[in-house]
Amino acid sequence: METLLRIENASVQYGGVWALRDVKFQIDEGEVIAMVGPNGAGKSTVLRALFGLAPIISGSIYWHEERIRPRAEEMVRRGIAYVPQGRRVFLSLSVRENLELGAFWIRDTAELKRRLDEVFSLFPTLASKQSRSARMLSGGEQQMVAIGRGLMADPRVLLLDEPSLGLAPKLVKDVFTKINEINARHKTAILVVEHNIRSVLDIADRGYVLDQGRVVAHAPAVELKSSRVMEEVFLGARE
Repeated sequence: METLLRIENASVQYGGVWALRDVKFQIDEGEVIAMVGPNGAGKSTVLRALFGLAPIISGSIYWHEERIRPRAEEMVRRGIAYVPQGRRVFLSLSVRENLELGAFWIRDTAELKRRLDEVFSLFPTLASKQSRSARMLSGGEQQMVAIGRGLMADPRVLLLDEPSLGLAPKLVKDVFTKINEINARHKTAILVVEHNIRSVLDIADRGYVLDQGRVVAHAPAVELKSSRVMEEVFLGARE
């Protein structure tokens, strides 16, 4: 498989505090990757660094093996979409208007409609509520809008930060089902930062474990589920 996005020995500091130290990983075409670790491990910072929202003080990022300097708008145009945690939708805008912002540079109305139809086919609930204000939606529906807006970029790589955060258990299951469907339907490579470890490893091909800003384990997801490293990291048993 082709490597789409790769990060080599990246380090990030905030106010003199290390958020990431020499982090190295890659995202290959069509795979789902889980990134897990305790609170403060640096998981969200990885996504922000990849998308040009966190200052990388050392290391390199490669897109199709070309070294790049990430900037958010350019990353979207390259085919990388980022969905931050917290269901950040524009509450005063309609569902449709929120989605259209995910393809703000598209001027071809036929292409814009095609992308909207793709999102609505994935999330039928949004199709029936496309004229409704986003503030009128449930938390689960707002998360659908946030993910759908990312998909409007027609991405090769989708970066998801805590997509199940704050959702009821049934909705959590639905979110992971949809992530799996997005990957299967469009062959989109997906990197998921997630605290719901069991659920994300169930749909992932590979996983990375972060602790204190470093990658401390990397293995196929099925191996990580039974690995002692999970207990060591989350229970503080590592030396």
